[in-house]
Amino acid sequence: MISLTFGLMAALCWGLHDFVVRDVARKAPALPLLALVLGFGAVLLGPLTLIDGWGGMTPRAMGIAALSGGVYVLGCFGLYRAFAIGPVGLVSPICGAYPLVTLLLAMAAGREIGGREWFAVALVVGGIALVAGHREPGQGARLAAILWATLGATGFALTFQLGQIAAREGGDLAVTLVARLVALMLVLAVLSVQRQRLAPALPHWRPLSLMGALDMGALSLVLASGSLPRPEYAAVASSLFGVVTILLAWRFLNERLGRVQALGVAVVFAGIALLAAG
Repeated sequence: MISLTFGLMAALCWGLHDFVVRDVARKAPALPLLALVLGFGAVLLGPLTLIDGWGGMTPRAMGIAALSGGVYVLGCFGLYRAFAIGPVGLVSPICGAYPLVTLLLAMAAGREIGGREWFAVALVVGGIALVAGHREPGQGARLAAILWATLGATGFALTFQLGQIAAREGGDLAVTLVARLVALMLVLAVLSVQRQRLAPALPHWRPLSLMGALDMGALSLVLASGSLPRPEYAAVASSLFGVVTILLAWRFLNERLGRVQALGVAVVFAGIALLAAG
């Protein structure tokens, strides 16, 4: 199923993105980092949107896309703040637990969700809970990190739902660009009000530009699925990004992957495979 494939590709992009975030988020405040990531993504996406054209962009689609960009800021800010104070094994799984919200929103929009889909999502969320429930000594769960990560998960679920609605009318690239520009303007406005500068984030422009490209690609893939059958599958599959991040941290940062975490990873893959079999 194409929607599922798009979601898996997005998960790879966001998994790499969060692997880089883990290090960068501890070196500068969240808002300047987010501003540069959004800016780099917009610069890359602009020429592609001009080539693709604005398609059937309508005032309604532009308004929904703008709202999608607004809630995306909340999701990203929650993610960045959570990574600044919490370990990957805690933050990534919680941020990736948005499939339940995604399916509830799909039901509210009139889509029929069968028992197999619910069971598959239960496997995904259950696997994420297993990964998040295992703690290394000295890495106890921090309430603040959990709350910020929860904000991130809610923001992402709303972003995908609103963005896919807009993409069905206005084209996925155009909608993604509008959402990103609105998000960038909101972040810059908050920076101005708080009198924060971009200077602390500028020395890290190389990883931030990579993060901008990965984030732009992942979001475009999920929103592009809005015009495909079962678009919610893309959002569900993209939640695998937390597992990708944890595996990267295990492989390259020597973060221990315990038996419980390994079981959680296997359960998540089982849920994705069940969706793919539909």
